[in-house]
Amino acid sequence: MSANLVFVLNGPNLNLLGSREPDVYGRETLDDIAARLSDQAEALGLAIDLRQSNHEGHLVDWLHEAGARGALAVILNAGAYTHTSIALHDAIKAIAVPVIEVHLSNPHAREAFRHVSLISAVARGSICGFGAQSYALALDAAVRLRQ
Repeated sequence: MSANLVFVLNGPNLNLLGSREPDVYGRETLDDIAARLSDQAEALGLAIDLRQSNHEGHLVDWLHEAGARGALAVILNAGAYTHTSIALHDAIKAIAVPVIEVHLSNPHAREAFRHVSLISAVARGSICGFGAQSYALALDAAVRLRQ
């Protein structure tokens, strides 16, 4: 069991943070977010395992791994797969680990196709619109799950 481990899973195009549409997603890179989260996790007595993939199957496999390892939580920024992936929806339903959905921007204030999330219905909760701070808020929420 890994009751102090939080998986932080990131989907397509999040490897381009800092340079991709900085007016929407901010100027911080995924490495910047990882460093800040790592410091925050250490202060909270947690460990994080941050991963990114542009491939849906990797995200599914990692969700299964989080379940098998008994992780405390998964923080998931599924990127565009949020709006299209029944596979991620089903993988979240298949594991006992709570998933916290995260978005840097507020999808509800953007294009209509971003208003629908296939993740929200099976996630423990959603945090969106606070830029990179969304991850920190999700980590705070994750630590409260063990209380």
